[in-house]
Amino acid sequence: MRGLQRELAAAEIGPAQVIRNAFGDMADVLLPSESEEPILAPGPRAALFQWLAEIRAKDELEAVGLKPSHRALLYGPPGTGKTTMAHHLAARLGLPLVCVRSEGLIDKYLGSTGQNIGRMMDAAQEHANEIVLFIDEIDALGGKRQQDSGASQERANSLNVLLRRIELLDAPVLAATNRQDHLDTALWRRFHLQISVDLPGIDERFAILKRYVHPFAPTDDTLDLLAGVTEGCSPALLRGLMEGFKRAAIIYPKIKRDLNNAPALLEQIVSSVAPPPELEPKPTLWEIKPTERAKIAAQLAWPWERAA
Repeated sequence: MRGLQRELAAAEIGPAQVIRNAFGDMADVLLPSESEEPILAPGPRAALFQWLAEIRAKDELEAVGLKPSHRALLYGPPGTGKTTMAHHLAARLGLPLVCVRSEGLIDKYLGSTGQNIGRMMDAAQEHANEIVLFIDEIDALGGKRQQDSGASQERANSLNVLLRRIELLDAPVLAATNRQDHLDTALWRRFHLQISVDLPGIDERFAILKRYVHPFAPTDDTLDLLAGVTEGCSPALLRGLMEGFKRAAIIYPKIKRDLNNAPALLEQIVSSVAPPPELEPKPTLWEIKPTERAKIAAQLAWPWERAA
């Protein structure tokens, strides 16, 4: 009777909510319909495509004594779209992405972090055929082991729990880190694939700028110019840059600021949308002098018209 009640309750609230309830405040559940296709460099794009093909060819691979890779580590600078990539992969499989932030599992009480990892893995195993698990900032849980001390021993114990449980998990698992050099080598080896998600090249920057400037329609020459001076930018930073222009187009007339002063506008955006401190060297647009940015702004054919 109790099992029937659970099944009826699950049917009533829907499968996504059942998964949310299973993970509680340990994770966010991102639905396939909410995903956005990432704009990736050729390397990670090919790796993603091949992994999808492996997962879908599970039966054929098992027929020749192989199992599809089902754990992948995404590493690279912050803001390069690792979460977007994970969400897109889950969506291509028709599954929700269960996004766990590692810091949220860490607890100050002895043994609690390992218990939190265990609870997360129990929930993931219960729904192994219904989810893709994504562990963000996994270096917080799986950093290199240090010399013995109370705190480091606790971290080592938690890492051992993670190493053991991730091996037993049947669900596809992705993890992300900005600090791959700090990751424990045993954890690195637990992943079948290690995919570098690098900063976008000039072609990817052009496509990202075009995506996030919509519904405005600057000329391709303008986008080419911006793609050229944003070397070193992450997709997140490119999005912030374009959103700065879009906000100004709407807000400046309301607050009686000069919308036609492109150099002043670009300087304001660069000052308010800063790259993360760990992004070194700084992207070109943030590294050059204001006088150089003013010359660039003068070529932007600003303000931009909206697309028809």
